[in-house]
Amino acid sequence: MATLKAALEARGENTLSVRFRATRGGRSAWLSPFVTLLFCLAMVVSRLRGQLDLVHINLSQDGSTYRKFLVAACARLLGLPYVLHLHGAEYHKFWPARGVLAFCIRTLFEGAARVVVLGSVWRDLIAERAPAAASRVVIIPNASLPPTPTHQPPKHQAHILFLGRIGERKGVPQLGEALHRMAGLANWKATIAGDGAVEAAREAARTYGISDRVDLPGWVGPETVAELLSTADILVLPSFAENLPVSVIEGMGAGLAVVTTPVGAVRDIIIDGQTGLLAQPGDVEGLAAALTRLVNDPSLREHLGAAAKAFHADHLHPTPFAEAMVRAWRAAAARPAPVHATPALLEQGSEP
Repeated sequence: MATLKAALEARGENTLSVRFRATRGGRSAWLSPFVTLLFCLAMVVSRLRGQLDLVHINLSQDGSTYRKFLVAACARLLGLPYVLHLHGAEYHKFWPARGVLAFCIRTLFEGAARVVVLGSVWRDLIAERAPAAASRVVIIPNASLPPTPTHQPPKHQAHILFLGRIGERKGVPQLGEALHRMAGLANWKATIAGDGAVEAAREAARTYGISDRVDLPGWVGPETVAELLSTADILVLPSFAENLPVSVIEGMGAGLAVVTTPVGAVRDIIIDGQTGLLAQPGDVEGLAAALTRLVNDPSLREHLGAAAKAFHADHLHPTPFAEAMVRAWRAAAARPAPVHATPALLEQGSEP
C-alpha cells in the first residue's frame, strides 16, 4: 500500500482523492475492533458529506477477514461499492469448503464490485469458492521500485540473499541444509536477513559449520535491504506458501537471478529457466542443485537476472501497478475517467 500511495502521488493524479486508513492499527490486537469501528464511522461521515464513492478493502486470513466483514457490511448499508484486494499466503487453507464461515466469505467476495488478486492461482480459487464473483476478478501483481544503489556486476564469489521472516513457512531450515550441502564450494557466501527464528538459524549454521560464510543480521531496514540487493547475485526464497512475495519482486527489479518455489502467484512471474529457477517446496536436493548451478555459472546468473529485470519493468513496476488499480477502481465505481478533474474519494484500509 505504501508503494501504491507513492505511485499515485508520482502520477500527479487530480481526478481521484485517495485516503489511506487503518482498520487494525499497529497496537494490540485487542484494540483492533475499536480501530475498525472508527474506520466505519469515518466512512459514514464521508458518505453523508458526499465525499465517498468507493471503499478499497485489503483482505488477509484470520482477524483481517472478520474485521472486513464489518467494513463490507457498512459499505453495503451506505450503498457504496467496494473493491476486495486479496492478500495472505494461506487464504486457501483459511477459507473452508463449506459451513458458516465459507458462506460468509463467499458472500463477501460475491458482493464486491471488483476483486483484485495477485495471480492466477487466486483467481482460480475465487472461481471455485465464489463463482458469482469470477467475472469481476482482476489480476494485479504486487510491485516495487528498482532498488538503489544499482546492482553491481556479477562477481567470482556469488552472494546468495534471503529476505523475509525466518522460519518454517519460508523454508529457511531447508535453505540452511542446502547451503550445508554446498559447503565444499568455495565461491559463495550468503546473507539471511529477517526477523523470526534468527537464533535457531544461527545455531543451525554453527552446527553445519558454515557460520563463517552465512550472515544472519536479523531484521534490517529499507536502506540496508537496498544495499543487500545491490551487492547480491542470487535471491533465494524456498517458501512452502506465499501469495506473491515482495522479496522476489525486489530481487527481479534488482536484476538478481532468482531461485524460489512455485507457490501462490510465484508461478506467474518466475518461469523456470527464463526469469529464474524453481525448486519444489521442501526439496533440499533440488534447491542445492539450483543454487550450485548459479554459483558456478556467472553467465547464467547474468542472463536470468537481465530477463527478470526486463519482466519487472514491464509488469511489476509501480507505474503499471497504479494504473491498473485506478482502472479497477473506476470500473467498480462505474465512473470512467473524467475529462475535467472532479473530486472523488476512495477510502483505503491499510491492512494488512
